[in-house]
Amino acid sequence: MVLASSIFEIRTLLDAFPLILAGVLLLILVVSFRSRATVFCQYLESMTGIKLSPSDVKRVFAAKGKDGVRELFLDLIIREDLKAGPLQIPGGKKAPGGNKA
Repeated sequence: MVLASSIFEIRTLLDAFPLILAGVLLLILVVSFRSRATVFCQYLESMTGIKLSPSDVKRVFAAKGKDGVRELFLDLIIREDLKAGPLQIPGGKKAPGGNKA
């Protein structure tokens, strides 16, 4: 007859391995959730050139959630796009039926 207390007994390192592995996976999970804002800001800068601080992302996420961060991102993309000025079209020809006001 096996006692319930003997099931949870850790006698060797091999017995402790599943518990150690679960602890390491939990640590990785916590670190990945804590670094989401930093990774988002690094990705945003490498893809668009827009610099944003992780604290701003955390603040907006806490206040408005995922949709708030999406709005912030779109607003920054639009502002960065408008800095370049109007799009220059090669040849300077207007489209047929152009501006009829």
